[in-house]
Amino acid sequence: MRGWWREISGLVLPVSCGGCGRTRTELCEACGAQLSGGAPRRVRPSPEPPGLPVVHAAAGYEGAVRAVLLAHKERGVLAMARPLGRALADAVRAGAGRDPDGRPLLLVPVPSARRAVAARGHDPARRIALAAAAQLRRNGVPATVAAVLRQRREVADQSGLTAAERAANLDGALGVATGGGRLLTAGRVVLVDDLLTTGATLAEAARALGAACGGAGPSVVRGAAVVAASPLAFDAACPPGRKINRNWN
Repeated sequence: MRGWWREISGLVLPVSCGGCGRTRTELCEACGAQLSGGAPRRVRPSPEPPGLPVVHAAAGYEGAVRAVLLAHKERGVLAMARPLGRALADAVRAGAGRDPDGRPLLLVPVPSARRAVAARGHDPARRIALAAAAQLRRNGVPATVAAVLRQRREVADQSGLTAAERAANLDGALGVATGGGRLLTAGRVVLVDDLLTTGATLAEAARALGAACGGAGPSVVRGAAVVAASPLAFDAACPPGRKINRNWN
């Protein structure tokens, strides 16, 4: 009911920019440029956790990008899933490359904790992944969402934890749903999430996918993509190139 009410209220209440609050627009041009106006970068947290796949981010987690992500995740501004999905699609494309066999991309979102989903009324990463897959398909890239990851146990709130504490907190916390391993053989697996901070969550997700596929490890996961990375990781990445071309062949 909470998710339904948010969808309906978005149709009748005044619209304001999810980044700066400007009225009469869901996302103004300036905030949209911060979110997806540049080329995605490969990002590496420091220290880099073992098992972390290659990660690409569309933007740094600051300013309008931070505001839009928080509006979507914490305030239930579900319309922000569309621009966030476009940004995530750019990051996915930057890391996945082309497949000569034409296999589809399988976007595997990192699941939120059950209590967080219940409190928010939606799973932000999954919603953004669905929007990203739709954006990729519109641009001729076969893609679908394979939401096969599950939380095997409760974990502590990650905020305020160090990189080492986050890794310990998440160790063994994720698993793959029954039969999910077979689904992963149908395409190129890309882990997706809304935000990268220490990389512990993505590393644990990659471990879980590898374990479900007979311990294949990194060979199962083509890469990972996030909407945003911590400013430190994003600013330390290679300088962005030309603005990404969304008219993919």
